[in-house]
Amino acid sequence: MVLTNAKHIIAEIEGVRCSVAETGATLERAAFLRDLLELNKYDVKELQEPAATEGAEPKYTIGVTDLIFNPVFAVYECLLKTKEGGYVTPGYWRQECVTCDKRYWMRRKPGKKAPHEANEILQ
Repeated sequence: MVLTNAKHIIAEIEGVRCSVAETGATLERAAFLRDLLELNKYDVKELQEPAATEGAEPKYTIGVTDLIFNPVFAVYECLLKTKEGGYVTPGYWRQECVTCDKRYWMRRKPGKKAPHEANEILQ
């Protein structure tokens, strides 16, 4: 689940109703989320999705048994902690960085110039 959609999704995983944290995750991503959520004392359930094509890498749905859990709110309200004791930022959740700046709104995309830098080029 991307952090741009706050829709709360409930699914049944292993016979238990769960709040879905992410769908379509790879094995590595599923392991990262499982470790992160278990560290934050959530009971994690995992479901292997059926493969769309033969020989394709399996995808996983990750959920937690806490029906109130919503990953968007958990990340942006600083409810999740990392192993190091810091808060989980959007960049950390997306596995873009290990030690991310807490000011996620200040992050620029690679190659994109700040407005004042663009004005200097035009002059």
